[in-house]
Amino acid sequence: MGKAVGTLIVGAGPAGLAVAARLKAAGQPFHLIEQSHEIAHRWHHHYGRLHLHTVKTYSHLPFRPFPDSYPKYVPRDMLVAYYESYAEELGLVPEFGTALQHIEPMPGGWAAYCSGHKVYHAAHLVLATGVNRIPYTPWFEDQEDFTGRILHSREYHTPAPFADDEVLVVGMGNTGAEIALDLAEHHIPVTLAVRSPVNIVPRDFLGRATQETALKLARLPDAIGDWIGNKVQWLAFGDLSRYGLPKASVAPARQLREAGRTPVIDLGTVAAIKAGKIKVRPGITAFTPNAVLFEDGQEQPFTAVILATGYRAGLDHFLPNYKSGHLNADGLPDSCIGRGPWKGLYFPGFDNYMPGGLLLSIYRDSEKIVRQITSC
Repeated sequence: MGKAVGTLIVGAGPAGLAVAARLKAAGQPFHLIEQSHEIAHRWHHHYGRLHLHTVKTYSHLPFRPFPDSYPKYVPRDMLVAYYESYAEELGLVPEFGTALQHIEPMPGGWAAYCSGHKVYHAAHLVLATGVNRIPYTPWFEDQEDFTGRILHSREYHTPAPFADDEVLVVGMGNTGAEIALDLAEHHIPVTLAVRSPVNIVPRDFLGRATQETALKLARLPDAIGDWIGNKVQWLAFGDLSRYGLPKASVAPARQLREAGRTPVIDLGTVAAIKAGKIKVRPGITAFTPNAVLFEDGQEQPFTAVILATGYRAGLDHFLPNYKSGHLNADGLPDSCIGRGPWKGLYFPGFDNYMPGGLLLSIYRDSEKIVRQITSC
């Protein structure tokens, strides 16, 4: 037996809150579950210096813009406070400590099997579990012989535990670039391992947020927008290949729309690299007990390695026969609204391919999803 609900929302992060708020405003019944015991759990536990890379104008949830007192780029602690007050003000009360385990289709909807032997029967099932749910941790040759610490970037919070270390940060996405900068600013020897060419853009250029520029460029023909994007990179940073940072072969916007890869939003990492405060090495080939071997044949000693190697959504853990469609090669849904055998399933906040960032995607997806639910 299971409990019948009109719409079941899985996850009380920003995506789940956005859908819940819109459903409540539309007078639609729903039930919200959250596996942790706090609103926006992952935001509580990100590294301390984190600020949004997107401006507050395009990063808030439905019906509640950020307060005027909030800065342009909202810091983590203020964002957490915003999400908690959002849930309280709108009366969004999750069932905490309930984790989704798997789902199965049933007549008229979906059965959601959860921890504690709980089962929910829902006409509409919203999987707001997040694009960054599961840390991705690659394995390198002889890694088990390394005597130092190896941890994923999710476990990094402040530089303090690394005060006496020689640190290698693996991966120059936004997280890796900012963690390396955080360590360098605290005078901790740090090296970035950068395996592939990268696209790097300034957070602000000529007084305007890059996010706002990207949204404007997206309205132009792709070739023109890409040319402008490349020109901005060159004017902002020049040729970075001599610092070990070869530029990607495609423009930032093209890389986003075709591969779902967000460019690095620079907060000062490039300047620290140019100043010699952050070293750059190519990809890793193997570990030794006290050092790392790189693709250029060089060996360098380290006492700590931080894997800023990204995340996986892990939707396939929940979905039956997921290979039959709707998830692409990266395991992400091709639409926020399920079709065909996935009818009744909804996926807010998984669109890595649009300009403007995931929080803007959540805002737009939640509107489409609730419109679809209310039309049924």
